[in-house]
Amino acid sequence: GHNLPCTHSETGRCFMTSQNHGFAVETETLPKDWKVLFSNENDKTNEGIIHEKLPYFSVQFHPEHTAGPTDLECLFDVFVDAVKIYKNGGKCVIDSMITDRFHFVPSLQERPKKVLILGSGGLSIGQAGEFDYSGSQAVKAMQEEKILTVLINPNIATVQTSKGLADKVYFLPITPEYVEQVIKAERPTGVLLTFGGQTALNCGVELKKSGVFEKYNVKVLGTPIQSIIDTEDRKIFAEKINFIGEKVAPSAAVASVEESLLAAQQIGYPVMARAAFSLGGLGSGFANNEEELKNLAQQAFAHSDQLIIDKSLKGWKEVEYEVVRDAFDNCITVCNMENVDPLGIHTGESIVVAPSQTLSNREYYMLRNTAIKVIRHFGIIGECNIQYALNPYSEEFYIIEVNARLSRSSALASKATGYPLAYVAAKLALGIPLPKIKNSVTDVTTACFEPSLDYCVVKIPRWDLAKFNRVSTKIGSSMKSVGEVMSIGRNFEEAFQKALRMVDENVTGFDPTLKQVNENELREPTDKRMFVLAAALREGYTVDKLYELTKIDKWFLEKLKNITDHYVVLSSQGVISLENLKKSKQMGFSDKQIAAAIKSTEIAVRKLRDDNKITPFVKQIDTVAAEWPATTNYLYLTYNGVSHDIDFPKDYTMVLGSGVYRIGSSVEFDWCAVGCLRELRKQGKQTIMINYNPETVSTDYDMSDRLYFEEISFEVVMDIYNLEKPDGVILS
Repeated sequence: GHNLPCTHSETGRCFMTSQNHGFAVETETLPKDWKVLFSNENDKTNEGIIHEKLPYFSVQFHPEHTAGPTDLECLFDVFVDAVKIYKNGGKCVIDSMITDRFHFVPSLQERPKKVLILGSGGLSIGQAGEFDYSGSQAVKAMQEEKILTVLINPNIATVQTSKGLADKVYFLPITPEYVEQVIKAERPTGVLLTFGGQTALNCGVELKKSGVFEKYNVKVLGTPIQSIIDTEDRKIFAEKINFIGEKVAPSAAVASVEESLLAAQQIGYPVMARAAFSLGGLGSGFANNEEELKNLAQQAFAHSDQLIIDKSLKGWKEVEYEVVRDAFDNCITVCNMENVDPLGIHTGESIVVAPSQTLSNREYYMLRNTAIKVIRHFGIIGECNIQYALNPYSEEFYIIEVNARLSRSSALASKATGYPLAYVAAKLALGIPLPKIKNSVTDVTTACFEPSLDYCVVKIPRWDLAKFNRVSTKIGSSMKSVGEVMSIGRNFEEAFQKALRMVDENVTGFDPTLKQVNENELREPTDKRMFVLAAALREGYTVDKLYELTKIDKWFLEKLKNITDHYVVLSSQGVISLENLKKSKQMGFSDKQIAAAIKSTEIAVRKLRDDNKITPFVKQIDTVAAEWPATTNYLYLTYNGVSHDIDFPKDYTMVLGSGVYRIGSSVEFDWCAVGCLRELRKQGKQTIMINYNPETVSTDYDMSDRLYFEEISFEVVMDIYNLEKPDGVILS
């Protein structure tokens, strides 16, 4: 299997490896002078042996594997060096050569007795419920380690401020003055800054600069403050990235029209010009030649005295990785995600799919190796998110940004993989080594592993732009979405159609009849672009033509075309065949959607399904693609299966979650759902949660006995109800 963690016996460093062996050496039977070199971190079996004096060693994995991690390629360098030394008549002890390469001195702090956690304050667009989720996990992790927690968060509608979680909660603004007062009163010995979004980070940086942490002897746990500043400051960031031989997108700041033309010549057209210090991208745009840039620059200098010229990467793929590193330099990438929308749209505004679907193996590992190189260089401890722009026609890529904190992407990655990122990051901040933390999904394996997914996850943002007058519906580089949904399926079509219904319960799926074709809307994306795309596919636009207009990868366009083609098949049939009904369900069509296409009713389609036993299967998310037994209760429904992964013993109480955050319904209803689950637990009842919002605490798999990450619709809730036969359902 891929991604097996192997630990070096001398240094305790753990590495990801690729394997295809069904056998292991029995270490008790090793002859004299031989000893263990590597062990499997999961089942402690042998993964390599070495001779103590002679230059012999062997490993049980493929360091050079061309379809897997290359973390231990350096073993070949050791081998080649040994041959050279031996050839020149020198004496070489391979054991110490390997140990020297892996040797790392961690800078560990004293373990704190009381920790201050900064929350994210009131919700705003771009910073919502995901920080309630990450803060709650941090509190849980601290409690497990018997550390007192003090939380500052003025947001009353959050789970983390509820009774029974943190030891003390202060409902105060997250500003340096108030935080200093709390530090003065509580005297914590450590502080966590990366669990409260940008608000907490900015406040922490202020407190560090003004010397408050030093004055009260408070240690910043996890990622050092300097690393955070280095990733936030564009100039330092570019310098540090260039230092390790990687690239950020080229840009230049200019003060006149002549300078801007010179800069554009060096960077190469097309370029993006934007006025510095201007609100909402005033005076910004794309220029393909000198003439266009001249006009743009003249307009921009009317708004501002500085212009920034960037290389235009419009139409490149946007890919992101979630990376984790501990104080002992063990690094893993937990999840990689690909934006369906090309670069130019904020990742929070994009439709995102995990794992990436259109990268080659070579591209995947090229970006993975870079991510690990970057996190090591910045000295980040805990979790970080790295975003890339990748040229669709070559292997050229640029690093767009690094977030040295938990973000909305990390909440999504946690829910997509079942890997509790915030919980693990909190433990790492205390200096606990990654291999020593248990994978809470399998209960037997280590948290030092890279999840393998045997399913596809799609995230779609929710915009509530209709609630505002005169707001542009165009989406771009600044965030307007107020919430997001996540769906799980066995193929892209299934997951994508589920997600569209989750975002808006009035939509039946990838429906080509909702919008008119409008080429401008395909070029300049709006919140409803996907439905314009559906209409265009229905009208007979080719995939090549649509790629030209949208720059959405052809792989995704082909998949979307499968859905609209199937609509045609359905509507051309008077009576639906069972084969077609099954195929429709496997492509993520809902009963209502099928009924609309064949001019029938949802109840009639449901009855036809039930009569012919076309019902969904319940699958588990196990993070290890069935390589180890999983004990998880994290579930989804699919028609692309042949059996259930679990039994249905009955005696459960079902609770329905609040779904996607929107204006008028957000984190406060998640607080209600979690309160309900907790109370049921106290009463000794077993609970089932149905929700599909990745930013919530209610979709944490230890909040309920069974978590269905599914749509909250009549069809799906009834499907689950018929399988589970619960004692009752709580709706409010």
